[in-house]
Amino acid sequence: MSEDAARTGTAVYGCTLGAAEEPDSLLLPGHDVPLGRYTTVRRLLPHRERRMVGAWCFADHFGPDDVAERPGMQIAPHPHTGLQTVTWLVAGEIVHADSLGSLQPIVPGALNLMTSGHGISHSEQSPPDHPPVMHGLQLWIALPDEARHQPPRFEHHADLPTVRDGAATVTVVVGELAGARSPARVHSPLLGAEVSFDGPGTLRLPVDPAFETGVLVLSGTATIAGTELAPGALLHLGRGRSDVTVEAAAPARLFLLGGTPFEEPLVMWWNFVGRTHEEIVRARDDWEAGDRFGTVAHCTDAPLPAPALPTVRLKARGRTGETR
Repeated sequence: MSEDAARTGTAVYGCTLGAAEEPDSLLLPGHDVPLGRYTTVRRLLPHRERRMVGAWCFADHFGPDDVAERPGMQIAPHPHTGLQTVTWLVAGEIVHADSLGSLQPIVPGALNLMTSGHGISHSEQSPPDHPPVMHGLQLWIALPDEARHQPPRFEHHADLPTVRDGAATVTVVVGELAGARSPARVHSPLLGAEVSFDGPGTLRLPVDPAFETGVLVLSGTATIAGTELAPGALLHLGRGRSDVTVEAAAPARLFLLGGTPFEEPLVMWWNFVGRTHEEIVRARDDWEAGDRFGTVAHCTDAPLPAPALPTVRLKARGRTGETR
């Protein structure tokens, strides 16, 4: 790898301080995953070549799907630990219900942010009279060690800050961008923003040079930092940038992820984010026993059973996929 094609950062591996080369940009193709009985998503994170973007550790893009004659999203109660969930819609409606007693519909332009802490359960279901198209994102944020044992909470933000620049409208979902700050409460330096072009345009977005950045296209096509991008992949951009240039030749919609590198190794299995194999086993046992995660009172569907654990120990991995 040439010096022009890589940026060098400093990382700690065990007790050794060394230099780790990171690519300036990396295109990460997604893959299709069935979610429940009626929904298929394109999973963009984690990816074998780059598991995270900052603390963003999971990204599913679903739709646009014609659900006029179908039930839409129907995900029965299930548990989470060690993470925050971000639900963002481009089209459609989903009703969130959780074990705190929350019952909150979400529509395009609003944010549902659920913080699992030490444990929560929830369901995500389209209402019977849902709109004919469903399209959006489901994202996870890994909680740092000091936050992951806290009590769970839920936030709904219907009025997020926006910035208009030519043909582009930027909605700041998480963090701060271009002088606008989201009210969403997160636990590490993060950015999440939707960029929507209503026609041809070029937009230069300021980013923190300490952040790594990911960009995905929800609809249309765009050129980001010189790379053409269409729905179905995520472009990872390395640290050291002060801005990211986005060009669209026609209407397009993108989502920007960013954050400082998350250096705590994670064990991710099913709906749990932990640090050790033993933590995941305890979380699964608690869910199967009906402990810790509460009951989703506003949903009558039976809770999802936990899948069987693999026959080998689950290993903690760093943000680039290395085993710790």
